[in-house]
Amino acid sequence: MTDPQDTSFVIEPVFAVPFAMATHPSPADMNTRLRELFLAREAVGDTYANRQPMVNRSKQLFESDFQLFAAEDAAVHELRDFCYRNLYRAIGQLNGYETDMLQNLHIAVESWFHITRRGGYFPLHNHALHSWSGIYCVDPGDAADDDAGNGMVSFVNPSATSTMFIDMAVVRMTGGYNYGPREFRLKAGQLVLFPSWLLHEVRLYNGDRERVTVAFNAKFRLAGAVRDEIPV
Repeated sequence: MTDPQDTSFVIEPVFAVPFAMATHPSPADMNTRLRELFLAREAVGDTYANRQPMVNRSKQLFESDFQLFAAEDAAVHELRDFCYRNLYRAIGQLNGYETDMLQNLHIAVESWFHITRRGGYFPLHNHALHSWSGIYCVDPGDAADDDAGNGMVSFVNPSATSTMFIDMAVVRMTGGYNYGPREFRLKAGQLVLFPSWLLHEVRLYNGDRERVTVAFNAKFRLAGAVRDEIPV
């Protein structure tokens, strides 16, 4: 056995993917208002729908346009502030930025909502031309905990060559060294933040109540920096 006090031997994660998770402290009232707003917007047909989807999705899933956070609605503003606050917190911790630096990072976002009914799913995709993405759960629906995969958000392990050979020396590695996907059965009030390049999907949903989520993509420009030809 290896001596635990032997500092000449170290195991550490390399090429890790950062995730950040946060839970709204009292989401019930906000989520109720968001759910009512989203269902009302869905009911008016194409007015608030994404009319130019980039990814094929099932007909049991409604996707809004990408301007949600611009809505003049108090519940939307509360959610937007919660998402931004935690995203900036994650960026600060991961990059070692102090408050002054974070205040100079100007954000631009796409934001939308999904309403998923029985049989709905969203296939594998990522989000180009953004650095961070987030998913917030308004209502997880009524998927049972023992119903494997039902409505889960599933992230693909980006180590594409990691399974070229598997034996007992590697097959049971835990935590960040595991080969499998990282899956979340979202709970009401839960926010998951992740790098936009990471491939993910929403597994087939089999619940009776609508599953309602909000998603956003973010990119940033440093104040005073020279703008590119395509502005942020």
